Amino acid sequence: MIRDLAGAVALLTRLPVGPWAEGADPARCVWAYPLVGALLGALGAGVYAAGRALGLGGVLAALWALVALFAATGALHEDGLADAADGCLGGRSPEHRLAIMRDSRIGSFGALALLLSSAVRVGAIAALPPGLAVGALVAGGALGRAAMLLPILALPPARRDGLGATLAQVRGTTGAAGLALGAALAFAALPPAWATGALALAAFGGFAVAALARRLLGGTTGDVFGATSVLAECLVLTLLSTRPG
Repeated sequence: MIRDLAGAVALLTRLPVGPWAEGADPARCVWAYPLVGALLGALGAGVYAAGRALGLGGVLAALWALVALFAATGALHEDGLADAADGCLGGRSPEHRLAIMRDSRIGSFGALALLLSSAVRVGAIAALPPGLAVGALVAGGALGRAAMLLPILALPPARRDGLGATLAQVRGTTGAAGLALGAALAFAALPPAWATGALALAAFGGFAVAALARRLLGGTTGDVFGATSVLAECLVLTLLSTRPG
C-alpha cells in the first residue's frame, strides 16, 4: 500500500519519495490518485490561507495557491490539457490528432485552454470564504484525480506505448477502489449535499472527456487523463465557489 501511494506521488507530482516508489506498478497505483489529489489540495489551501492571513486579496492569494500547485506537480495535468486541446481541436483525423498531441509545442487551442482553466480556478478559489477553502480544494483535488480513472477504465489505449497503454492493465477492482476513495474524501471534506453535487460534476467531466476521446482519438492517452483532471477540478471548484460563507 505504501509503495502504491509512493508510486502515485512519483507519477503525479515532483515531490521526492526516495526509494519508496521503487518497483511500484503504475497499474496498481491508480487507487491512490485521489489521495494524492487531496494532499495537493491541502497544500494549495494552506498557501491560500497563508496569503489571506498576510493580507493578500482573494485573487492574489488564489494565484499563489495555483503557483504552489503547479510547482508541486510540474504542471503535469495542465500539459496534458494543452496537448489534448491542440490535438482534438486542431487535428483532422485520429492519427493527425495524436501526432499533434506528441508535439511539445503549444498551439493556440492549448494556450487558450490553459488560460481559461487557470482563470476559472483562480476565480473560484478567490470566491471561497477562507474558512471553506480547505474543504473545497481538498475535494477538488481528490475528485479531479478520481475522474481520471473513468477514461482509464472505460477506454482502450489510443497508442501502443505511453501512459495510456501502461494503464490499460488497470484492474476493475483497483479502479473501483480509487473511485470509492475519491468519493469518501469528498464526503469527508464537504457537507453531504455539496459533496454529492461535486461528485456528480466530476463524474460528468470524466465521462464527457472519455466520450470525446473515444470519438476523436479512438482511445485514451496520458494527455486525456490530464485534461480530465483539470476539467473535473474546474467544475468542482466552480460549484463550491457558490457556497455561502
